[in-house]
Amino acid sequence: MPGYAVAHLYNVDANAQVAEYLRRIDGTLAPFGGRFIVHGGRQLVAEGPADAVPIVIEFPDYTAAEAWYRSPEYQAILRLRTDNADGIATLADYCGDDHIATDVLGAGAPHS
Repeated sequence: MPGYAVAHLYNVDANAQVAEYLRRIDGTLAPFGGRFIVHGGRQLVAEGPADAVPIVIEFPDYTAAEAWYRSPEYQAILRLRTDNADGIATLADYCGDDHIATDVLGAGAPHS
């Protein structure tokens, strides 16, 4: 099942370092089967700050997503982004085709 890298970036300073990051990131994704699903583009901000740029990268599985993020090739360019943008970035597992919202209420989760 797929794994994902998900980010919301804001206060992006689109300078030469960010341009270098963008030129190099695709090469870091390829060995891990990563591909952009969402990378900016048209969006309707339904809630929250309006200036965040959404990014979703899909990988064949969670292990590949984590291996990409920890890879020396990605770590070598990561500061080009983090020094020039604020944001939140997470790695997440695909929840499955049969997932329903209440599945997250598993044992020990609060019920209201």
